[in-house]
Amino acid sequence: MNGEKFEGWREDITRQALSAQSLTDLQSVRHHWLGRRGKITEAMKELAKLSLDDRRLVGKELNFLREHATDLLNRCEKNMALQEESRQLEAESYDMTLPGIWPGTGLLHPITRTRRLIEDVFLRMGFSLEYGPEIEDEWYNFEALNIPANHPARDMQDSFFIDLPGMVMRTHTSPVQIRAMQRYGGTLPVRILAPGRAFRRDDDATHVPMFFQVEALVIDRGISLADLKGTLSTMAHELLGDDVNTRFRPSYFPFTEPSMEMDVTCASCRGEGCRVCKGTGWVEILGSGMVHPQVLRNGGYDPETVSGFAFGMGIERVAMRIFGIDDLRLLYQNDMEFLSQFGSYTGRPGL
Repeated sequence: MNGEKFEGWREDITRQALSAQSLTDLQSVRHHWLGRRGKITEAMKELAKLSLDDRRLVGKELNFLREHATDLLNRCEKNMALQEESRQLEAESYDMTLPGIWPGTGLLHPITRTRRLIEDVFLRMGFSLEYGPEIEDEWYNFEALNIPANHPARDMQDSFFIDLPGMVMRTHTSPVQIRAMQRYGGTLPVRILAPGRAFRRDDDATHVPMFFQVEALVIDRGISLADLKGTLSTMAHELLGDDVNTRFRPSYFPFTEPSMEMDVTCASCRGEGCRVCKGTGWVEILGSGMVHPQVLRNGGYDPETVSGFAFGMGIERVAMRIFGIDDLRLLYQNDMEFLSQFGSYTGRPGL
């Protein structure tokens, strides 16, 4: 081994490193010279066979050569990495004048917005909000509301029973009325609004097995049917606009006497008649009436001295009327393209 040979190696290393076309090529050059069996590595192993003076001289030359190879290869790899990054940036460049991607923002579900609007209307009329359990005792769900075990209305409700004796998925939010009356303990007046979920085995364009309902109850001295009609008319105009048409029809409910239903003009056909309203031009949105004397007694009130009215309304029905939806089931299909169209709706106050 001599200086001329090492100078030739130095030239070879420089030429091979600078002519490499890729990081893979550089790795090959590194392995050829500095790997476990590389030429410089093998030469270092031969030092032990030399005399002390030659070992010192040759070792110095090899160390210098190894440092040169290491430094040169590292610089070449760094430069090549920068060049590759520049190529990628050029390939991925984009037009800064193009419009950006608008960040997605959340929005309230139409049912939630409708519920809040209903709550706002009644809070401004002096009502308070009440809540109750969704898995309800049969006494609160039926008997306390004047619906005994053999009453045909239980078949109409088509309930979901659970594996707990005497318990049922509540079929309406009316049980909250009894619980509220018990909590009020006979004091007057009672003005409550009870929003929440209810469950019935029903599924068509205007019914779903799980739905949202809101109940209202007023108890005081001298409450009459005129108070009920006035409250419902005010609510309809606040929720649906001054141009909404309403009508009241006699009906039957076990927990009210007398009873009536309120209809509003169909949201889909605006009164012309369609499949949603079954050709009538009207959609029933609530049932109501004067609180039955037995229900008052079950809640701890004397029907001889006080009276009251109550009504129950499906929130989905109101949402359909407000947003012009022709099939209630669309509200529960989690179709974001469908729901997002109501994100900027400003047709009614509070929405």
